[in-house]
Amino acid sequence: MSVESVFPQLEPLLPRISKPVQYVGGELNATVKEWDSTTVRWALMYPDAYEVGLPNQGVMILYEVLNEIPDVLAERTYAVWPDLEALMREHGVPQFTVDGHRPLGAFDVLGVSFSTELGYTNMLTSLDLAGIPLRAADRTGDHPVVLAGGHASFNPEPIADFIDAAVLGDGEEAVGEITDIIRAWKAEGRPGGRDELLTRMAETGGVYIPRFYDVSYREDGHIDSYAPNRERVPATVAKRTTMDLDAWPYPKKPLVPLAESVHERMSVEIFRGCTRGCRFCQAGMITRPVRERSVEGIGAMIQTGLENSGFEEVGLLSLSSADHSEIGPLTKQLADRYEGTNTGLSLPSTRVDAFNIDLANELSRNGRRSGLTFAPEGGSERIRRVINKMVSEEDLIKTVSAAYANGWRQVKLYFMCGLPTETDEDVLQIAEMAKNVIRAGRQASGRKDIRCTVSIGGFVPKPHTPFQWAAQCDPDTVDDRLRKLRAAVNSDSDRSLGRNIGMRYHDGKPSLVEGLLSRGDRRVGRVIERVWREGGRFDGWSEHFSYERWTSGAAAELEPLGVSLDWFTTRERTEAEVLPWDHLDSGLDKEWLWDDWQDALDSREQDDCRWTPCFDCGVCPAMGTDIEIGPTGRTLLPISPVGVGSPVQNPSLIR
Repeated sequence: MSVESVFPQLEPLLPRISKPVQYVGGELNATVKEWDSTTVRWALMYPDAYEVGLPNQGVMILYEVLNEIPDVLAERTYAVWPDLEALMREHGVPQFTVDGHRPLGAFDVLGVSFSTELGYTNMLTSLDLAGIPLRAADRTGDHPVVLAGGHASFNPEPIADFIDAAVLGDGEEAVGEITDIIRAWKAEGRPGGRDELLTRMAETGGVYIPRFYDVSYREDGHIDSYAPNRERVPATVAKRTTMDLDAWPYPKKPLVPLAESVHERMSVEIFRGCTRGCRFCQAGMITRPVRERSVEGIGAMIQTGLENSGFEEVGLLSLSSADHSEIGPLTKQLADRYEGTNTGLSLPSTRVDAFNIDLANELSRNGRRSGLTFAPEGGSERIRRVINKMVSEEDLIKTVSAAYANGWRQVKLYFMCGLPTETDEDVLQIAEMAKNVIRAGRQASGRKDIRCTVSIGGFVPKPHTPFQWAAQCDPDTVDDRLRKLRAAVNSDSDRSLGRNIGMRYHDGKPSLVEGLLSRGDRRVGRVIERVWREGGRFDGWSEHFSYERWTSGAAAELEPLGVSLDWFTTRERTEAEVLPWDHLDSGLDKEWLWDDWQDALDSREQDDCRWTPCFDCGVCPAMGTDIEIGPTGRTLLPISPVGVGSPVQNPSLIR
């Protein structure tokens, strides 16, 4: 396939579409290498719009890691909106990268990072536009290896027919090892063709090749077994874990978007993993163990990133950033360092029991004071015990009262609806909690203009969590509970409080489809393909999502096989059932997960193993790893801004 830029064919189409700037490339810190100077070429895809995909930390890290290797080239591609898709089909323009505008079909690897399963149809669009056969079985040595990663890759079975490979877990080291395998295979003259290349990847034990595993089913529709179908392939595939985060200080040069994006900031991951044990949280389970980046490492990354990007906000990211063992000293020292530079710091949603006003004041010292976000997740204490989110309403009220007393006017509370064992009363208690927040805020601040926003998402059971056996709540029940909640918020008796409470929620239908894709097996692939052929695109966007398209597709494709949409979603699993991801090892012991599921049903909470004795989830011994946290006691010295356009001094001063 030609490797020439398709931009001459693309450019005349751009005035005819919305937001053409998202397709032109050339962002600050983007990389374009000479094709012939490299040996291995990667196309990295985030299967959503540019505005969502460009800030994605995972893709940005791998893009930089790969391009630092002299003989390796990495370029980015994103899902194209339907207006451009139609014109590309009309004019024969293939799916392209935004860096060199090269056709995807020319690359060695197409790496697709799935944060959510609702991006599956967008991957099929890109494959089809690129001229890459949808089904892996139809590809030859002339086609890229289609490699899935991201959190959804921990159960890639629904897309097993469409991908050649999947990597579970961290990618920093994995992409280098895959690159080495491809380089050596090419140098040897491509012996054995595509099949040998994939076999070499599989025998590492860290790359899953779906075609090398046969699945058999019982008459009742349940899975009977997964088994390797060749000798050099392991029975199970293990996740990858990057232990020393300081050795991987990426991104060093963050990409700066040309068009508006969902995050207009530089982000630094301050630690990876979580041991809080929230039973609904797949991210917390599959990223264990906790690995902290050092204060020195964080400081150096922020300095380098700001110098290379010009961003004015730094997001200190992780699953629970306030749990970093040195978060207090870290934020104070960073606020000191950047005082007077208009460089603000921010944390994502913060746990109530890890928050304090001193921390919040340091975060807002140099930037704007935005609203605070907390995630109680469940409205009642009982349901919070079920999900192991032990936040008391008393602690929440105490925390928000302190915030309102110190000048904050807006608090956002995040909850889920449809949790296991949930009742109407559990959801209705969200209304009372929100009203108590307003009451406490008015008392603490002496003002009437304080606000509380309640944001509610539908719960989706995920693989590799204690809730992987749970029955998903049906959309009608979720929607009914949300209607009752809105009525409770706006009740006549508390109208003055209700006016200060905002509610944001989505209906339960997209969550049910996500549930199908999250816990489905290979039979679900035919539903994905049918939905895509009938126009399914951008299923994570409400204006493009069609519930009817998914339900009719599931009925047509699954029911002849003796299973259904409900069979994959609203049915509770048994302990003995073979799950579609049982041959993919996240490190978590399945027996421990089952025991934790039983504890959930009995409303028993589990401690955080960072601060208590190990409770044998299995990750550390299975992965040959251990929890790595501070405190180190090291500090950063404040530095002053120098130079035009530079917010920081050269180099970092650390003692």
